[in-house]
Amino acid sequence: AFTDEIAKRGLSHVAVSQTGCIGICQYEPVVEVFDKGEKVTYVKVTPEMVARIVSDHLVNGNPVGEFTVGAIAK
Repeated sequence: AFTDEIAKRGLSHVAVSQTGCIGICQYEPVVEVFDKGEKVTYVKVTPEMVARIVSDHLVNGNPVGEFTVGAIAK
C-alpha cells in the first residue's frame, strides 16, 4: 500500500524498505518514518491508514499522532 501511494503521488524523495520484527511484534504491522533525524513509529497499520500517513506526514510534515505507538500503547 505504501509503495503504491508513494508512486501515485510521485514522491521521489521517499524510500520504502522492508525489515523483520523490531521488537514490538504485538503492534504489527509497524511502519517507521525517518525524517530529518526524527523517527515516528506507526503501529497496527492498515491499508486504509496509509493514504493519511503519506498525505499528512510524508507530504505535509505532520505526523498522525493517533496512529503512533505512543497513542496505541496507552
